[in-house]
Amino acid sequence: MAFESLTDKLQNVFKNLRGKGRLTEEDVKTALKEVKMALLEADVNFRVVKQFVKSVEARAIGADVMNGLNPGQMVIKIVNEEMTALMGSETTEIAMQPGKSTTVIMMCGLQGAGKTTTAAKLAGKFKLKGKKPLLVACDIYRPAAIEQLEINAKKQNVDAFSMGTKNKPLDIAKAGMEHAQKNGNNVVIIDTAGRLHIDEEMMQELQEIKENITVHQTLLVVDAMTGQDAVNVAKEFDEKVGVDGVILSKMDGDTRGGAALSIKAVTGKPILYVGMGEKLSDLEQFYPDRMAGRILGMGDVLSLIDKAQANMNIDADKEKEMASRMKKGKFDFEDYLESMKQMRNMGGLSSILSMMPGIGGKSAEIESMVDEKQLAHMEAIVLSMTPAERRNPKLLNPSRKHRIARGAGVDISIVNRFIKQFEQSQKMMKQLPGMMGGFGGKKGKFKLPF
Repeated sequence: MAFESLTDKLQNVFKNLRGKGRLTEEDVKTALKEVKMALLEADVNFRVVKQFVKSVEARAIGADVMNGLNPGQMVIKIVNEEMTALMGSETTEIAMQPGKSTTVIMMCGLQGAGKTTTAAKLAGKFKLKGKKPLLVACDIYRPAAIEQLEINAKKQNVDAFSMGTKNKPLDIAKAGMEHAQKNGNNVVIIDTAGRLHIDEEMMQELQEIKENITVHQTLLVVDAMTGQDAVNVAKEFDEKVGVDGVILSKMDGDTRGGAALSIKAVTGKPILYVGMGEKLSDLEQFYPDRMAGRILGMGDVLSLIDKAQANMNIDADKEKEMASRMKKGKFDFEDYLESMKQMRNMGGLSSILSMMPGIGGKSAEIESMVDEKQLAHMEAIVLSMTPAERRNPKLLNPSRKHRIARGAGVDISIVNRFIKQFEQSQKMMKQLPGMMGGFGGKKGKFKLPF
């Protein structure tokens, strides 16, 4: 996961600070030297790192901090605040045109950054907000780019417009605007061509579109895995075409994450969204304060809540009924399947745990807490039951359990342990959130039955 190495290093620095009852100026400088090295290794721009450390040091070495009751905690608070400021302080929304006016967004970026997929993800976001987006395919060079956009548009249930590969991108964009006016599309997203590197031909095409069509927002998609190069790309695009905001793709990959900490400071352009997976729903709004919390190992509970609300597809009556059964300890296997479905919609248990305070960013610790393969085996056991057995686990006699074990492809002992633990978990439902499915152990550990 992004920032994992940085998070581990910063937490070690902060652990040493917390262990000191009183801080000296030398303690702070030593800690900040380690912070500086950690940021540089995370591929954060060196000028940004220099200014960041300078700002933290100016605030941390003072009477209020040094003589405070918990100086270590105060330094961590200052680092958190300065890191949030570094990434923009406030969340920036895509500026929409007022009233019924159509908002035109042009997507740009290098080939391979995930621009076409991000365009479709963005269209899905607008659709959820009650807009009627249109995706316009202007990438006439990359093989299957148009087809990819059309397929993704269909998955998102949004409109798409294309004219093949024999027309100029500008002509396609103009025709797309006419199509939007005729069909009532109030958001037009133009997917332009990318290149393996920045060249004059690429920039000329983008400039032509902006000169002939009123583009309200030019959004640059950059690959977070390219590290410092992502910042250089953003700077060059802004200088030659003009960029209003940046979307970081592939933030879920094995990346050092330096781009997220550098782009705003170097280019002055805000990060609007981050791509956190390959699914078309895996696009998260960028919150500087929440990202700082993730980097510093404080978790991101607010984003977890947002995910839960966005993916809660059960109606209010069903939700109330499930909550009532939990309080009475009557959570059955049908409820378990519904919980697994909701958890999967939120990215899976590993994704949820990565946002929890003290766990976020530690993939090794998350892997030791839960095995997604084992969870799949549990689900297979439940799916091997009849609907009556799911609703009434008391029906599960030895012969039924043997049938379920054969159906799930597991040993009967595993089925027995699973059912026993499920019965124990029913008693704990009053304390556990329904979306977790009820497999809670001590100190937040998710104890698996095998």
